[in-house]
Amino acid sequence: MVKLIYSAITSLDGFVEDANGTFDWAAPGEEVHAFVNDLERPVGTYLYGRRMYETMVYWDSPPGPDQSPVARDYASIWQAADKVVYSTTLAAVTSARTRIEREFDPAEVRRLKETADRDVTVGGAALAARAIGAGLVDEYQLFLVPVLTGAGKRAFEEGTLGQRLELLDKRSFGGGTVYLHYRRR
Repeated sequence: MVKLIYSAITSLDGFVEDANGTFDWAAPGEEVHAFVNDLERPVGTYLYGRRMYETMVYWDSPPGPDQSPVARDYASIWQAADKVVYSTTLAAVTSARTRIEREFDPAEVRRLKETADRDVTVGGAALAARAIGAGLVDEYQLFLVPVLTGAGKRAFEEGTLGQRLELLDKRSFGGGTVYLHYRRR
C-alpha cells in the first residue's frame, strides 16, 4: 500500500499563509525547490482543496525559457501526476489528469491508497485536517521557513491534535529553511 503524505511549507510559528492570506514568504529558493522535486517524483496523485488547486494549477502551463531548470523539472513532475480537487464550488478544472470530487470521502481515499502504485499527497490545511482526522495520513513533510507571521491559516487545523509522530529525517538549507520528515506512530 502506498503512503498518503501531507507536505507543507510553513512559517516558523506554524502558518501556511499570513493574516492577509499571502504566502510569498514561502517561495522556495533553488536548493529547497530541487529537494522538493526529488520528494515529489514518486507521487502519483495529488489531493487538493480548491484554493490549493488554484495555486498549483500554475504548473500546468508549459514552462517558459525564463524559468529555471528546477522550475521546469517541477512543472513536468506536476503535470505527470493525477490530481483530485475537492470542491463544492469549482465548476471545472483547467489542467489535464484532474477531476473534481464534491465531497471528501475517507473510504474512497483509503481505497485509492490500497490500489495506487505511487504515493499520494494531500495539499491544503483544511483538506489535510480531514485526512489526518480520518487516520489516513501516514507521513508529514514540513518545510519551516524562518519567518514569524504571527497569525494566518494554520498548517494544522482542529482535528489534527493528538497525533504521535516519529522523526524520520531532517535537513537544513541555506537561508535557514529546515525540512522535517515524520511518520505516524
